[in-house]
Amino acid sequence: MLLEQKSFTPDTTLSKSSTNISNYRIKPQDILQIINVQNSKNLIDLTAGAPGVNAAPISQQGESYQVEEDGTIALTGIGRVPVAGMTRVEARSYIENLYRKTLKDPLFELKITNLKVLLFGELKGTTPISLTHDNTTLMEVIGEAGGLTEKADSRNVKIIRGGQKYPKTEVIDLTDIKTLTDPRIIMQNNDIVVVSQNKRAIRAERLQDISTIASPVLLILNTVLIVLSLTRR
Repeated sequence: MLLEQKSFTPDTTLSKSSTNISNYRIKPQDILQIINVQNSKNLIDLTAGAPGVNAAPISQQGESYQVEEDGTIALTGIGRVPVAGMTRVEARSYIENLYRKTLKDPLFELKITNLKVLLFGELKGTTPISLTHDNTTLMEVIGEAGGLTEKADSRNVKIIRGGQKYPKTEVIDLTDIKTLTDPRIIMQNNDIVVVSQNKRAIRAERLQDISTIASPVLLILNTVLIVLSLTRR
């Protein structure tokens, strides 16, 4: 028997302009991972053996659900439920309430696994970093990327955000202690982090370029001088 769904009204008191992960509103095509925290198992495990439900246990890593174009996900034992427009916390609370009729004190963990930050420049790793936790900071994603290289300019780390229509660049100085309380370091979905080279590394590369260009010229000049010296004998 399917559970009766309760109506849900998203909390409109949250700022619409805020795009921090804690206030991110679920959209179609988002991927949600839902885990039963009490048993470290997913929702299919919870309803296995329930009347009218045929489900086999799967891994303890949690079950993933893609949000359909109509804003719903299909939950085992319940059916399609609307989640688009909710924050992660609102969706988690809503789903817990739906399962409360068949489970005692349900406790779930819900993550939006497709949110990410891209990193480029002087980092030891540049793979996309997933934003699965609220209030993930710039320092945390840099740490997940392996940290800065010795060539990095820690005073000039750029965060490009706002998308293609309204791009905005934030310049962060990681050496300033005040940065730890700067709200700009809270990462947002699709942020692009660019770490520039420091001045010493730039000078070294320029000298290397000059040396690369000059070496063939010096070789030719040296050859010409040797030839002239031989012809004068």
